[in-house]
Amino acid sequence: MNKTIPVKNNRDFLRIYKKGRFYVGRFIVLYVMENNMNINRLGITASKKYGKSVKRNRVKRLIRENYRFYEPFVKEGCDYVFVARNSGCFPEYSDIKKEMKFLFKKLGVFDQEKWNCLQN
Repeated sequence: MNKTIPVKNNRDFLRIYKKGRFYVGRFIVLYVMENNMNINRLGITASKKYGKSVKRNRVKRLIRENYRFYEPFVKEGCDYVFVARNSGCFPEYSDIKKEMKFLFKKLGVFDQEKWNCLQN
């Protein structure tokens, strides 16, 4: 994670939940809020309703790794909070990857030009 630092304080999470924009997917919910800095901040949560600690930590690692993949293509100067949703089945790496790109595009923080340049 080059320009991303973690969101750790509960008050920061609550501020992002309250004032940020969000979009809901099948496996994750993404909250985005401008932070007026040159860095991105990342927060990942999974409630106890999601399952035992092994399952919660596994989904958080999957989300973190997928964010690391898309980090060069997302807009700088934002706070991102991912919330894991319990959808009945456990998501695979590719499921989260596909959904994360969809959510970034829906919220308008994905840089499609950079993506296209690297794909060609």
